[in-house]
Amino acid sequence: MAVAPTLRTVVRRSPLGLGVLAGGDALDRPVRWVAVSELEDPTPFLEGGELVLTTGMRLDAGNAASYVERLVGREVAGLGFGVGLGHETIPGELVEAATRAGLPLLEVPRDIPFVAIGKAVSELLAAEQYDELSRAFAAQGRLTRAALRPEGPRAVIDRLARELGGWAILLDEAGAVRHAAGRGAAGAADDLGPELERLRKITGRGAPASAAFSSPREHVIVQPFGARRVRGFLAVGLGRPFTPVAHTVVNAAGSLLTLAVEHGREHLAAERRVRSAVLRLLLAGQVDAGCETLERLGERLPAGPLVAIVCAGEREAVLETAGDEFAAADGDADSGADGGADGGADGDGVVLLVPASRADAVAAALGEHGPVGVGDPADLDDLRTGLDQAYQALAGARRGAVPVMRFADLAGRGLLCLLDSDAAAAFSSALLAPLRRYGSRADLLESLRAYLDCNGHWDAAAQRLGVHRHTLRYRMRRVAELVGRDLDDPAARAELWIALAVAPGDGSAR
Repeated sequence: MAVAPTLRTVVRRSPLGLGVLAGGDALDRPVRWVAVSELEDPTPFLEGGELVLTTGMRLDAGNAASYVERLVGREVAGLGFGVGLGHETIPGELVEAATRAGLPLLEVPRDIPFVAIGKAVSELLAAEQYDELSRAFAAQGRLTRAALRPEGPRAVIDRLARELGGWAILLDEAGAVRHAAGRGAAGAADDLGPELERLRKITGRGAPASAAFSSPREHVIVQPFGARRVRGFLAVGLGRPFTPVAHTVVNAAGSLLTLAVEHGREHLAAERRVRSAVLRLLLAGQVDAGCETLERLGERLPAGPLVAIVCAGEREAVLETAGDEFAAADGDADSGADGGADGGADGDGVVLLVPASRADAVAAALGEHGPVGVGDPADLDDLRTGLDQAYQALAGARRGAVPVMRFADLAGRGLLCLLDSDAAAAFSSALLAPLRRYGSRADLLESLRAYLDCNGHWDAAAQRLGVHRHTLRYRMRRVAELVGRDLDDPAARAELWIALAVAPGDGSAR
């Protein structure tokens, strides 16, 4: 909607010769249209903001006050009275009523047709609309040039704050401030939390939306941006209501931010695909080709031995935390690690290659997003080994429910951390089931545990249980019969030890 001209502008149109008889201090009211009516009550046909024109055919001393009262209640811009037809002069009662009510009352000379006033207002509206469009296009051009600068979205925010004379804030999808410009922006960011939460709920249901709210000090607009999903939020605040031009400029800024973010993400995705290709080359032993390809991106691998790190957290969060480190989404890397039960064949992690001096710090930061496996330092021609180690360590981190596992620490954590917990529990349940079903369950299970803990020494195990060694021998024969294992076989004893160690509710082998 165009900015409407004011009554003052209409009065100053010299060819009209309009005179102000009342309400001179209210001439800055906008005139949104001209309405001609000789009705005693024209208000049912008005929307508010009109300049009402009349010759007063139905006005007299008795109804002038009520007529003005109705117009004021409808919030018209003003009243134009044409003299020389129904009245040679404007009735004094009407002037007095308009003065009391603060309603602008204009005298229209007899030789000025009402249509001339209507045409003048239409021309002013058209001029204002053209001026509005011109200002909006000019502002969009400046915002576009800002978006093309190296700093992109930040430059758009700076330009937007200057264009509107207020503040502008760029927030990421989590609501964290990425950039702010304009006076009052820093303090305003703290008040946006509830609106951002409301917008997340609305946009989460698939309905893109924006929010507008006001306080005695300022007016604020918050809108999300992003193409396929919300990538962030734009917040703008002014010390006055937003004009149509301001709304247009804010919408243009939101569109430019969407383009910048989506284009940046596509460019970033392309770079990540190149890094995944580099990783494939390195793992295939084509070190020179891999390094040359990476140099095309203006990057180099760090000198010296590198540590392979694999993180199974949410990919975007991991890559953002990785920052400038060499990182590749392993879905394209085809590591083919065979060492761990969850090797890299499924490409279920993000692979990083970092100098040994930074490995601990990087792994700790990535551990906030999901389990992390860290290999031993390796030269470029032996990265396959380092990555296999990282995947084995990742498997250990998952089974041990720890955020970070280093390959070098796996041996110190024992064999059990390498076993798949679900598979091990199923194996234990099946192997020990006959002992659980047989008579006094605790006698056989506890006897077997003591026997294994004492490495098959009858006297020591019997003493621990408080039974005669012949009683223990009898029990072990029953165990061997029930589980179908020869207890003199070291492999059979190892299987039973593992079954007892992982058995739910039965503790662990000592």
